Amino acid sequence: MEIWAIVMFVAAIILLMLGYPVAFTLGAIAMLFGSIALGFDFFTLLPLRIWGIITNFTLLAVPLFIFMGVMLEKSGIAETLLETMGRLFGRVRGGLALSVILVGGLLAATTGVVGATVVTMGIIALPSMLKHGYAPSLATGTIATAGTLGQVIPPSIVLILLADQIGVPIGQLFVAAVVPGTLLLVFYAIYVLAIAWAKPDTAPAIVADRAGLWLAVLKSLVPAFILITAVLGSIFFGIASPTESASIGCVGACLLALAHGKLTLENVHEAALQTMKLTSMVFIILIGATAFGLVFRGMGGDSLIHQIFTNLPGGKWGFIVVSQLLIFVLGFFLDFVEICFIVVPLLAPIAVFLQLDLLWFALLISVNLQTSFLTPPFGFSLFYLKAVAPKEVRIQQIYRRPTATCRLRRPLLPCPRRLQVQKRHRLLLRCHRLAATPPPPSMSLHHRLLLRRRRQAAVPPPLWPPHRLPPRQLMPPSQ
Repeated sequence: MEIWAIVMFVAAIILLMLGYPVAFTLGAIAMLFGSIALGFDFFTLLPLRIWGIITNFTLLAVPLFIFMGVMLEKSGIAETLLETMGRLFGRVRGGLALSVILVGGLLAATTGVVGATVVTMGIIALPSMLKHGYAPSLATGTIATAGTLGQVIPPSIVLILLADQIGVPIGQLFVAAVVPGTLLLVFYAIYVLAIAWAKPDTAPAIVADRAGLWLAVLKSLVPAFILITAVLGSIFFGIASPTESASIGCVGACLLALAHGKLTLENVHEAALQTMKLTSMVFIILIGATAFGLVFRGMGGDSLIHQIFTNLPGGKWGFIVVSQLLIFVLGFFLDFVEICFIVVPLLAPIAVFLQLDLLWFALLISVNLQTSFLTPPFGFSLFYLKAVAPKEVRIQQIYRRPTATCRLRRPLLPCPRRLQVQKRHRLLLRCHRLAATPPPPSMSLHHRLLLRRRRQAAVPPPLWPPHRLPPRQLMPPSQ
C-alpha cells in the first residue's frame, strides 16, 4: 500500500512540472489512486474535510489582505514612494536601486501581494534606472528581489497559509517574521551598495531635484507608516486578531485611495474581482490538496515519510537540511501555494516529533519559499517583470541578478574562474573603450554596453591605440 503512495506522489509532481492545473491535477490523482487502492467508500470523509476548510476563520484573512494589497496598488502610493525615495537617495551611488529595495519593504508591510508590487515597480522604476545608466541585470534583479519581500515581511499570504498548515498562531508568526524580513531587506541593501562601490558604472549616482524634498518624504511615508501601525500594531499588541486587523487594513487602504483621488467605482470593482480570482485559486488548490493528502495518508504514505526523515543521519539537523533542500529544489518548478499544501503537511508532523520550534521551522520555510519566485525556469516574479520590461531587456538579464541574490542565504564564496574572466574583460574594456575598432567576441554583454556608452561620449580617440602596437611597444615612450 505504501508503494502506491510513493507512486501517487511522484505522478503528481511530474504532472505539475508538465504544467497541468494544480487543483484539478491533485484532485484527479487522488480520485484515481484512491479508488484503486482504497475504494470509493473512503471518500465519504472528504466532504467533512472540505467543510472544515470553508469554515476556517483563520483563512478568512486571505481575501481581506489580498483586497487591501490590490486597493493600495490602485491608490498610487507606490508611485509616490518611488518618486520620493529616488529623490532622497539619488545622489548616492546605487541610490535608485536602494530606493527600490526600501519601497519594496514598505509595500511588503502594507500589501503582501508580490505580483502587484513587482509589476508596479517594474513600470515605474525600471525605465528610470535604465535611462540613468544602470546595468539591466542589476536593475531587473533589484526590482524582482525587492518585490518578493512581501513573502516574508508580514502581513504575508505565505505566513497565513503556513500558520494554518503547521498549526501555529498567525499573530506569533507575524511577530517572529519581522526580524528575518528586516534582515533580508538590510542584506539586499548592503549587496546593492557593494555592487555600486565595486562597479560604479553599473549603478551611477544621479542629480535629483531636492526642492521641498523633506515635505514630500513626510507626505509619502506618514500614511504608509500609519497603515502599517494600524494593521500590524493591532496584532502585535493583542488588540485585534489577524482577520480583524485585515479588515482594518481594507478600510485604511480605501481611505488612502480616497486621499489620492483613486477611490472610484471602477477601481473598487477591479480590486474586488482580482480578490475573488486569487481567493478562489487558493481555496480550490487547498481543496485539491486536501483530497490528495487524505488519500496519501490513507495509503500509509505519511508513515513512510516519517520513517525516512526520522532515520536520517544527524537527527533533527539532518531533517532540517534535507527538508529545506527539498523545498528549495521544488521551488524551481512549483509555486509556493503548491508547496504549502503538498509538502508542508508531510513535514509538519515530523517537526513535532523531533521537538522543533514550529515558529522557527515555519520561518525557515517562508524564507526558503521566497526563492521560488526568483529561481528560473518558473520564477513568477521574473515573468511579471519581463511582461512590463522594455523590449531591449532580455530574459537572460532578468534571470542573472535574482539568482545571485538567492546566494545571500549562504556564504558568499567568489568563483576564481569568474574573477579571472571579469578581470580580463575589464582590461579589454580599458584598451578598447576609446578605440575605433570593434570589441572582441569574448567580451561580455555588460562590458560591451559600457564600451558603447563611453564611445558615444564626445571624447577624441588617442594618438596611440595600444591594441594596434606590437607587444614590445605597448607602453608609450618615456618623456
